[in-house]
Amino acid sequence: MLNNILKYLDTTRERVIEIQSALTEKIAIGPENNGVGEQEKAKFLVDTLKKLGVNDITVYDSLDPRVPSGKRPNIVAKVNLVRDTTEKVKTLWVAGHMDVVPAGELSLWSSDPFKLKVDGDYIIGRGVEDNQQAITSALLATEALLYSQQNNNVTQTPKYNLGLLFVADEETGNKHGIQFLLEQHAELFDKEDIFLIPDYGNNEGSDIEIAEKTQLWLKVTVLGRQCHASTPDCGINSLKAAAACILSVDNMHKRFSKENSLFNPTISTFSPTKKELNVENINTIPGKDVFYIDCRIIPETAVEDVLSEMKDLLEKTAGKYGASVNIEIVQLSPQTPSESNNSEFFLKLKKAIKNFYNVDSRAVGIGGGTVAGLLRAKGFSALVWSKLIPNPHVPNEKSRISCNIGDAKVIVELLF
Repeated sequence: MLNNILKYLDTTRERVIEIQSALTEKIAIGPENNGVGEQEKAKFLVDTLKKLGVNDITVYDSLDPRVPSGKRPNIVAKVNLVRDTTEKVKTLWVAGHMDVVPAGELSLWSSDPFKLKVDGDYIIGRGVEDNQQAITSALLATEALLYSQQNNNVTQTPKYNLGLLFVADEETGNKHGIQFLLEQHAELFDKEDIFLIPDYGNNEGSDIEIAEKTQLWLKVTVLGRQCHASTPDCGINSLKAAAACILSVDNMHKRFSKENSLFNPTISTFSPTKKELNVENINTIPGKDVFYIDCRIIPETAVEDVLSEMKDLLEKTAGKYGASVNIEIVQLSPQTPSESNNSEFFLKLKKAIKNFYNVDSRAVGIGGGTVAGLLRAKGFSALVWSKLIPNPHVPNEKSRISCNIGDAKVIVELLF
């Protein structure tokens, strides 16, 4: 059966173009970025799954009044491949997210970002890599498996059933996506199930992500006293205090210097990023400044320690200028355990990558976040892998047709 499936996948170049073209045209931007959500893309995917012969499909809607439909869809589909057994059967879930980020500056694109452009082995368009390659590979694997079953090309029985998760809201926090499913519909998943998330990778396909840094975003409000710029001594310049606070953040790297070789960089990072407008005119000493800090924390470091140290550091720094500080948590991902790089799942994936891409893979950690973090926090086994061009969120986002197909082959082999 496996050879027949792999031969079928070798013929699917035009299917990749067809699927990716349809997905790219169905713009699934979240409301935080002035989009309408994932409804149109979800309808296409449900219709596609039905045409493939998938019967077990459920859409779980997370209510969201900010989008025209009032809901954010999450597709959960199962393909029961293991038959005639009384034993408990595990499911391999392949998860992809439907939402994409905005195109950004259109003049930087060589073509319409929401019309697929084909250039040899490359396809170009917003979302083709992040995360439509994952969805396309999952659909190709499903199509090839069901085609072989329907044509009685069955000589080998899979060890796992196949589950498909196409979720909403990954780009803006997961509240209406995987987090919603895990909190409201936890019964969907068995603790013995395994999850493949094709949402990170490199050009060689050699990186298997087994760990993620905790993501902590902080909003820092520095309060002084506003006055006329001609009499600065009458006020407390919040901008000067904020500038000193921003520079002082580098001291956090000295305080939290532990390293974890899975990650690059190997340490926790603390980066001042966004700065809000204070006053609109030049001749006013500002009395309020707001800036943000992006923290990526390795598993060995407690978030509570980071918050305590950051609060102490910024309060002391601002105090030197007579200003005060208020710190708010904007976003905090759960601290999650690392996956084992010696588990059956990891070794099976490593072998499949070697078989189809002829590379020796390795375990890595990343500073970014995927749905794997939330799954691991709930005790599930989740690996993040794909062979892809790592170019999410950029103009002229690219994916390789050959990798859409190759990743589908890896998914298929994991089932046997």
